[in-house]
Amino acid sequence: MLRPIEMANKEKEFYCINCRRKVFPSRLIGTAHRNHCPYCLYSLDVDLEPGDRKSKCLGRMEPIGLTLKHEGEKDKYGRQRVGELMIVHQCLGCKKISINRIAGDDISEAIIGVFEKSKKLSSSELEVLREKGIAVLMSGEEVRKQLFGRE
Repeated sequence: MLRPIEMANKEKEFYCINCRRKVFPSRLIGTAHRNHCPYCLYSLDVDLEPGDRKSKCLGRMEPIGLTLKHEGEKDKYGRQRVGELMIVHQCLGCKKISINRIAGDDISEAIIGVFEKSKKLSSSELEVLREKGIAVLMSGEEVRKQLFGRE
């Protein structure tokens, strides 16, 4: 059995630290540097800075919400560009918050489940996220549009 820390290795399968399902390497978009399980979307707290693998915590990172990647530019009509859908994770050990891109093999139902769960975040939890520059999506329409390309 592979250790949970090996989740970040794109060449090896691993067992999810949360649901214990086996996750295999994939060639789909967003899987080259996988950092979460495609089934339950839990991750592992392995980075101090993105990609450095220097965290000592190694706690489970719970998916608590969805957000959009910040895109600095405006489109040709002057509207703010909408970035890709991202998962908001919070470490169950040290409480660190991070965002991670959705991978091409992530299960849509799990993503929708995280969205539904995020609607139960308290106002104080949402405020902590806002202070970190993270706007949790509250529109099911936007989530479906991002996932399925529908308006």
